Amino acid sequence: MSPIDDLIPLLGAPPGADAEPVEALQRLWGVQFPAAFLAFAKAYGDVAVDDYLYIWGAHYLESYADSMGRQMEAQSGLPAPVLPTKGGMLLWGNTVEGDQLFLVDRGEGRWTVSAFRRGWGDWYDSDLAFVPWLRGVLTEEVAAEWFPEWDEVHEICQLTR
Repeated sequence: MSPIDDLIPLLGAPPGADAEPVEALQRLWGVQFPAAFLAFAKAYGDVAVDDYLYIWGAHYLESYADSMGRQMEAQSGLPAPVLPTKGGMLLWGNTVEGDQLFLVDRGEGRWTVSAFRRGWGDWYDSDLAFVPWLRGVLTEEVAAEWFPEWDEVHEICQLTR
């Protein structure tokens, strides 16, 4: 069973992506990404969900973390640095509203979703890992107060360079 099986009914069958850039980025940054995030990045790549939620995979994860991550670190109130800084949070996505989505290493291989909610001007912490959180968002069971109401069928669009 794949770590992303719970997402396939919501997003459709994954098109597959080039795994090497994600694996190379792990080596470059000296970190092991959470297995479910890594499986998602390998299966779906860089995608937009319903033109609202952007998830950065093999091609854009590094450049997005470099540009937006540095901007976030320059602001006060960020609870930890952003990868590739050692011990940093993984900046894995954003919304069209400018919310920034992170995975925070809680130790012992457990990473949970946190976010800077731009429209609310605050920091959001969850106890959920990547797949349960994303599934909850797409089914409106999680973060419904700051995510839109979704159609039952989610449209994903591959982002290409």
